[in-house]
Amino acid sequence: MSQRLDTTVLAPDDEATAALERLLRARWSCRAFAPEPVPRAEIDRILELAGRSPSWCNTQPWHVHVTEGAGTDRLRAALAAAVAAGPEAAPDIPFPESYDGVYRDRRRVSGWQLYDSLGIDRSDRAASGRQTLRNFDLFDAPHVAIVTTERGLGAYGAVDCGIFVSTFVLAAHARGVATIPQAALATQAPLLRAHFGLPPERQVLLGISFGYPRPGHPVNEYRTERQPLAELATFVAE
Repeated sequence: MSQRLDTTVLAPDDEATAALERLLRARWSCRAFAPEPVPRAEIDRILELAGRSPSWCNTQPWHVHVTEGAGTDRLRAALAAAVAAGPEAAPDIPFPESYDGVYRDRRRVSGWQLYDSLGIDRSDRAASGRQTLRNFDLFDAPHVAIVTTERGLGAYGAVDCGIFVSTFVLAAHARGVATIPQAALATQAPLLRAHFGLPPERQVLLGISFGYPRPGHPVNEYRTERQPLAELATFVAE
């Protein structure tokens, strides 16, 4: 006998809404991790929840290579060596050519918040450059998840993976695990492809460094703002 599936839509649930709102408002990007590893059972739980993300035609184009222990250390060393050697950025998917208008403004404010938290003067290019390089130290995280998509699925595969990343970071936060999605790691796509033995049909999208936050570190103390609803949506009634 086949199982009958529940196709009803959930009724408004204030408790569930409040739980989701707490996660969305409380999640933040960690830039200073403690060395303590996340137990494998916790990582598995986060991945299982992220795997429930919706995708176009249920294609589920995402795949992650998750490092731990010596695997993280080896990747961290490889990234540091590659960046020190000065190779040009080579992402599989081109980065924006520029940030203009409100996008430039939001990016600047976010950057200033980061530098202010660390006491870096906005004119100190050397110090800001050193902080940028922290991306390739994975901010000392004990784990990183390298997210890839199928090249043939194009932009929509990347969109689906974006939903996966969002679910991953929320699930991690719900389990007490801090995260930071890092597009910077995609600049080293050739290295990551060789390091993990990725086939040519897989595109590197980003990495998510994760672990437990370092207590009391100032870089973990600031929070970015979000645009108001009036800027977020346009309602069309007729």
